[in-house]
Amino acid sequence: MSDDGVFRDNPDAKRYELEVEGGVAVMTYNFNPPNMMITETLVPEALEGRGLAGRLAAHVVADVQARELVLLPVCPYLSAWLKKHPEHADVVHPTYRGILGI
Repeated sequence: MSDDGVFRDNPDAKRYELEVEGGVAVMTYNFNPPNMMITETLVPEALEGRGLAGRLAAHVVADVQARELVLLPVCPYLSAWLKKHPEHADVVHPTYRGILGI
């Protein structure tokens, strides 16, 4: 495994994962096609402050877009990330775009 980590979608656990140095940062989801609701972001304390949540957010948004799904960001972290990256608004459900102001 490289220092960059390994991304994967783990549908059995309903989460995206980023494995780095034996730890796993995750974004949990509920999937009801075409909607992908991201509910929570968790980063192990030992890996905090290294930008893993942001990398995971970018990966998840890209995957949702590539799969032509609609993102429902109820996770506070992802909602804040999207406000900082409004260029990804097109993948977000219109109602959530209004709520987030993007």
